[in-house]
Amino acid sequence: MSLYDFFIAPFADFGFMRRGLAGTLALALGATPVGVFLLLRRMSLMGDAVSHAILPGAALGYLVCGLSLGAMTTGGILAGLAVVFAAGLVARASNLREDASLAAFYLLSLAAGVTIISQSGRNLDLLHVLFGSVLALDDASLLLIAAIASISLFGIALLFRPLTLECFDPAFLRAVSRMSPVAHYGFLLLAVLNLVSGFHALGTLMAVGIMILPAASARLWTRKLSAMLALAAGLALAGGVAGLLLSFHTDVPAGPAIILVCGLAYFVSLLAAPNGLITPRWQRHRHLSS
Repeated sequence: MSLYDFFIAPFADFGFMRRGLAGTLALALGATPVGVFLLLRRMSLMGDAVSHAILPGAALGYLVCGLSLGAMTTGGILAGLAVVFAAGLVARASNLREDASLAAFYLLSLAAGVTIISQSGRNLDLLHVLFGSVLALDDASLLLIAAIASISLFGIALLFRPLTLECFDPAFLRAVSRMSPVAHYGFLLLAVLNLVSGFHALGTLMAVGIMILPAASARLWTRKLSAMLALAAGLALAGGVAGLLLSFHTDVPAGPAIILVCGLAYFVSLLAAPNGLITPRWQRHRHLSS
């Protein structure tokens, strides 16, 4: 098999591979930068919780309107926002921390979503809901993912300075600017939108992977925010292309294949990056030896 047959022909010859590539590109540009800010704000697990919380809203949209992209998207967004704000309200009104509230809500949401789907009596593959179907994206789904990516890029550009300040010194931002709540809730909205976008391509269990794994890898290579954003998006796109090719040439489902490749990049970064496990120790050992 030639290099062309292995790397280029799948995308040149098959429309479903080009659609998967387009969806992955949109997620890399829109969702992964949001993942960088989730990581810097120490909210990575919140992304996982909200990705599960989307399921019952999408399931109710399916139950009411069938396989309607608009209904499932609207239901997922409303469910995700409801869980985020409910967890925040419980954390403020009780002695539970917000992460504990999120864990409770997302477990209930996941169980409710699976129950709704399994009891709906309609022919919907639960595995596609949980693990996605990036190779089965249609025009409407691609337009939705691209639109959310565009909104995310615009929103991050608009809120870039307050988001950056809130990552490193939220108390200072609250003291000097009224943009703190705008940045906080605006960012939560972007996170929910991108998790819904990822849900359509990668499923509720895989959606957060393309947000967090490339961001974590990039964080190990650089401390400069602009470089981190660019590198995370590049790693997400590379992981998407490699995952699609892995799925095409083997029997591995496309969504898990993409996340596995992103996970491999994370472990390589963990070992080899300047801020990883091996390089700092080697540099200290070399310094002491000299």
